Amino acid sequence: MTNGQECGQWIEGGGVASPLGFRASGIHCGIKQKRLDLALLEAHDSVPTVGMYTTNRVVAAPVTYCREALASSPTARAVVINSGNANACTGEQGWSDTVEMAGLVAASLGVDPAEVLVASTGVIGRTLPMEKIRSGVEDIVAGLSDSGGGDAAAAIMTTDTVPKECALEVELSTGRVIVGGMTKGSGMIAPDLELPGLPHATTLGFLTTDALVEPGDLAPLLEGAMRTSYNAITVDSDTSTNDTVLLMASGSSGVQPSSDDDLARLAGAVEAVALKLALDIVRDGEGANRLIEARVRGARTRSDAERIARSVADSPLVKTAFCEGEPNWGRLMMAVGKAGVDIDPSRIDISVGDLQVVRNGLGTAHDPAVLRTQMTLDDVLIDIDLRLGADHASVYTCDLSEEYVRINSTYLS
Repeated sequence: MTNGQECGQWIEGGGVASPLGFRASGIHCGIKQKRLDLALLEAHDSVPTVGMYTTNRVVAAPVTYCREALASSPTARAVVINSGNANACTGEQGWSDTVEMAGLVAASLGVDPAEVLVASTGVIGRTLPMEKIRSGVEDIVAGLSDSGGGDAAAAIMTTDTVPKECALEVELSTGRVIVGGMTKGSGMIAPDLELPGLPHATTLGFLTTDALVEPGDLAPLLEGAMRTSYNAITVDSDTSTNDTVLLMASGSSGVQPSSDDDLARLAGAVEAVALKLALDIVRDGEGANRLIEARVRGARTRSDAERIARSVADSPLVKTAFCEGEPNWGRLMMAVGKAGVDIDPSRIDISVGDLQVVRNGLGTAHDPAVLRTQMTLDDVLIDIDLRLGADHASVYTCDLSEEYVRINSTYLS
């Protein structure tokens, strides 16, 4: 799946504040009973920032706020994030609370409220406990540090079982830069992110770099990374009301990409960080036992490959089979066929791990016990060759277990 070594070197313990020019913090302000629930990411100045957001037509107030703020001015100084409450389906009060959150942080930092972005995650349909957030702002600003990324990553968690953060150092022709990030997500994960003006769970992702990047070059970096990372994962096929991924570039390294090759290396680093974070989400999917890559190759177009890979990755029958290793390869053929793509079933080959289970559209003479073993590894590859063309794509998912049902049938209990 990816290790990022082709792009640079992973920084042990690295996170969103690893690039120069960023600080972060995370505190418990009382939105949740015990766990950290309020995070802050701050840049040294107002820096180029771009975002991609959910395509769900039911949109949380913070998503609309970020869209409008960055459409007005493509720079930001800070992002404040709360967990435990999505601030979605909360009407005018939800919008007012979002604006107040930005204003509270801005006043404490001494900056313009327009420079502060807001993100929220948690239960839908409840207004924010603003008295708790108001009391926490002073502490979260006071706690900002270049070593605060871990607390911030912990503070944005909901049903996540572990924080998700990383950082990668990459060498450009003009010097070394760092790309860092943090994310959250475990359920309601099937991001379908769009960049305003360009076509193309709850998932929140925050990416940072200290590269000196022209504003016009930043949006393509994020858009290119999302297609193969966040937009290529699914836990339960449900696209959240709050999905938001932001990329901020501080320029504090003083290293500016000076060639197309430099931009390509930086793009590769952003993609590697985004993919690692996205795969961490799937590994931590609610009730998940294993990470599954549905890889489709030999397609006529990339779009065809993506549609089939997602059809396989989203199939409840496929996902439940991989929970305990039910050796029913017919479910894979079913999921390929229902994707609505023009295929030739008699040309399809499918392997699960090292074992080929379908050749020319027919089952092979394989041992079901061996297939069961391949299906229950921690990391599983479903390789589907359509033998129709040269395009390919992967979608990453996890198995579907009884624990997923338990978590989501007692979420508010």
